[in-house]
Amino acid sequence: MGSKPIVRLVAAFPHPLDTAVAAARTCTSSAGAIVPEAVAAGAAAVGEAGDTARERRDALARSLYAAGHHTTFQHAHFLFVLERVSRQFVWSFLHAHPFANSEQVSQRYVKVSPDAVFIPEMGGPEAAAFAATVAAQHEAYRRLVELLSPVAEAELLARFPNWRRHPKRLARQTERKAQEVARAVLPVATHTSLLHTVSCLTLFRYRRLCNQLDVPSETRLVVDAMVAAALARDPDLAGVLEDPIPLEATPEYALFAEFHGGAAQPAAFREEFDRDLGGLTSKLLGGGRDNVETVARAVRAVLGLPASRLASEEAVRLALDPGVNRLLGEDLNLSTLSKLGRCLHHAHYTFAKKLSHAADSQDQRHRMTPAARPLLAAVVDDEPDVVVPRLVTHAGGEAQTVFDAAVARAWQGAAAVRRLGGSGEAAGYLLPNALAIRMVESSDLLNLHHKHRMRLCYNAQEEIWQACLDEALQIRQAEPAIGRWLLPPCAVRQRAGRKPFCPEGDRFCGIPVWRLDPCDYRRII
Repeated sequence: MGSKPIVRLVAAFPHPLDTAVAAARTCTSSAGAIVPEAVAAGAAAVGEAGDTARERRDALARSLYAAGHHTTFQHAHFLFVLERVSRQFVWSFLHAHPFANSEQVSQRYVKVSPDAVFIPEMGGPEAAAFAATVAAQHEAYRRLVELLSPVAEAELLARFPNWRRHPKRLARQTERKAQEVARAVLPVATHTSLLHTVSCLTLFRYRRLCNQLDVPSETRLVVDAMVAAALARDPDLAGVLEDPIPLEATPEYALFAEFHGGAAQPAAFREEFDRDLGGLTSKLLGGGRDNVETVARAVRAVLGLPASRLASEEAVRLALDPGVNRLLGEDLNLSTLSKLGRCLHHAHYTFAKKLSHAADSQDQRHRMTPAARPLLAAVVDDEPDVVVPRLVTHAGGEAQTVFDAAVARAWQGAAAVRRLGGSGEAAGYLLPNALAIRMVESSDLLNLHHKHRMRLCYNAQEEIWQACLDEALQIRQAEPAIGRWLLPPCAVRQRAGRKPFCPEGDRFCGIPVWRLDPCDYRRII
């Protein structure tokens, strides 16, 4: 018997379908904007007039949907609270696209309870194997927190010697750092809770494609509950909802069967991908044909200048130097609203990168740097494949032994679940947060600049920090006119004249990074 997610609709537009119809009618209205309440009032009328209004409204809604005029369905939004859902589901489905907004409980700062685990539908011996594996993973998590705490404390004191005078703060930060690293051995079945906001259009898409690998059963459970809650608020939405595409009809399902015969054979792929990375976390594969000249042309188009008046490297500097484009130093990301900032959209970069499942779950929050992430069924076999946290390697000894044993136990448990009759989907929940995720990720310069400004900070999640540093240094080498401006937040603010240079307040890392050349950045705790 499996666990059941909790889905609650806590806020929504009062008339989602009427809102879409009002938006469509506004486009051809000589009287100005049509408000949803006017459409709702007409449909609520009694008698023949109401019947006619409802028929016209519903026919227009179906026509808009079928014709692809879907922006009309983006106005109405739903805010859901989702609880007791797995990290695997969130990574595989909810955060695998850019058209949603989430805030969820952080494993970096909140200790994980042993019973906070999504349990897929199963019974008998495979359920016992699943439970035993989860128990072993949580015991390893608890032990790693103990073993890593002295190492984390020593690194914190090396950076902040005066914290010896603030034992409570030191203890809190030590525990958080140890938890952040120890979570690597927790299963991706671990529960999370989140607020998740989507438009009506995104909810339609969820419904249509909720049956897909890697977690079709849980995805269907959650999406069905979300749709039911939305229909309870506005039953008229049923008139435009499509049935879900069957799992067997999805392209990934068919191609997995064609190329793997139902059993993953990823060894050659993993070896080739890692060899091509050459020891980097993120490797630049390519970009636009000439990003410097492309951005320069855009800047000249904004300013109305010929190349003879504004050389390419100088044009790029005008857009990327915070000392000139001071909007880059603002707390808000204003570049998408700025004519000069939008010039950065036209430069593009593509990377091959390898992160742990936990780190990639954080990386997904940068929705405008999309990635082609793996079908786990196609890249996971019986051979453990993880990213080992730096602090575990640093600690060595028993910490490394506990980590290695927990990883091996996770793969053994997953194999036992399959051997005893459980599904591949159920077994996949036992994979640890340390699971290696290999992907191809792309971004335009505007959104890459924003991401680097956030994640080159020493307080960022360690693997993402390293990936962004790899990217910034490679772009600096390939296109120095652009790469020199990919900087951490403190360096951007310093160039823009914003004080304090560090925006983190009492979370200041203790290092004046704005004085360093990116080539001299080093990873500290």
